[in-house]
Amino acid sequence: MSEPTPSDVVAPAVREKTVTWEDPMVTAGAGATRTGLEFMRAMMAGEVPAPPIARLMGFGVRDVSEGDVTFVGTPDESVYNPIGMVHGGYVCTLLDSALGCAVHTTLPVGVAYTSIEIKVNYLRAVHANAGELAVRGRVTKPGRRVAFAEGDVRDGSGKVLATAQSSLLIIAPGA
Repeated sequence: MSEPTPSDVVAPAVREKTVTWEDPMVTAGAGATRTGLEFMRAMMAGEVPAPPIARLMGFGVRDVSEGDVTFVGTPDESVYNPIGMVHGGYVCTLLDSALGCAVHTTLPVGVAYTSIEIKVNYLRAVHANAGELAVRGRVTKPGRRVAFAEGDVRDGSGKVLATAQSSLLIIAPGA
């Protein structure tokens, strides 16, 4: 079998995506004066701009309560990996965001968080035709220094596509 020649290779159809976002420091500033729950509710209501990562990856807040957050996002082929399906990093980013924001809803004014670790189990392949994904994060153990959360990603028919568990560092003001 011979190697393909340049004339055998078909040029791919070029696609384009434009992303816009607001100043992330405006969002961060709005969060510094609210409890985590108030902040997430204000973001869901559109009173606080979404962070740039949400705009870039096309997801947003659907539901918020203390210790529980649901995001929704619809992947497109711009997040495909080389084998023609949604990259696991897209799914992991959605989970990391939902789990972190679930923990955020338990925090008082001025207290922040960051992920220490996340473990994701990918259960099914995700394709752009999966439609809207629902990503839920739930706090399993709040804490003063470390909090724990779990969550899942479901397609429009309710099938679980991935699950995750995470631990998050709680950052006191001025730390």
